[in-house]
Amino acid sequence: MKFRAKIVDTACLNNFTRVSNMIAKLAKTCTLRISPDKLNFILLDKVANGGVSMWCELEQENFFNEFQMEGISEENNEIYIELTPENLSRALKTAQNARALKVKLTNKHFPCLTISIELLSISSSSRTVTHDIPIKVIPRKLWKDLQEPTVPESDVSIYLPVLKTMKSVVEKMKNISNHLIIEANLNGELNLKIETELVCVTTHFKDLGSPPLASESPSQSRNLEEMAEVRIDIRKFLQFLAGQQVNPTKALCNIVNNRVVHFDLLHEDVSLQYFIPALS
Repeated sequence: MKFRAKIVDTACLNNFTRVSNMIAKLAKTCTLRISPDKLNFILLDKVANGGVSMWCELEQENFFNEFQMEGISEENNEIYIELTPENLSRALKTAQNARALKVKLTNKHFPCLTISIELLSISSSSRTVTHDIPIKVIPRKLWKDLQEPTVPESDVSIYLPVLKTMKSVVEKMKNISNHLIIEANLNGELNLKIETELVCVTTHFKDLGSPPLASESPSQSRNLEEMAEVRIDIRKFLQFLAGQQVNPTKALCNIVNNRVVHFDLLHEDVSLQYFIPALS
């Protein structure tokens, strides 16, 4: 089992740093799946037990100039490791203006993901900063629990407004309530609503539009004005919004009525699926 990769392009390094910062804000621990063509950051809590789930996918060719890996066998050419994303994010903070970044699996009395950052000094000579991030290698028998989540067929799919705008709204709402109702219809309308014994506050977004496939799905034969809704923990939603470090080219909200809300963000280099379960 081997893995080593290298980034020398500044834009690729900056993108990889932004992704690691985002994952660090979304998960305290996660699984990194390494395959010949992709990297996946995975958090698969049981939605039925109230936990959020995340599946973030990076095409390795969009980030790495060199990429070599050997899985546990020819038939199972993958590597699964558990790590603390904050450790990776902290290591990459030293990579600003780096000449190159190398990452590899090592064993230094314990399994590590070793990050080596080549920096230029004032005298134009180079120096290398090394970070050893402790990891846990996940055995093959547990891989079946770490597969891409099945996306439930949604009652409503709608494009999201600007995420920064939503974050600003939700930050104010969390001072009033711990719960948030997200409701949307196929007419491009999305509402963020909080209700308490004393007050009801709703923020309306209109003309957002729906993806073409949404109107063709059998489950979308509903009235265009009919709202689907889900009541969630407002802190989990704010954590998702606060964690965004990439500007997505597509941002979708998919609501399974009273069950789960699934966010689907797509950047040219990264895709992210994030699931927040409904409160009972």
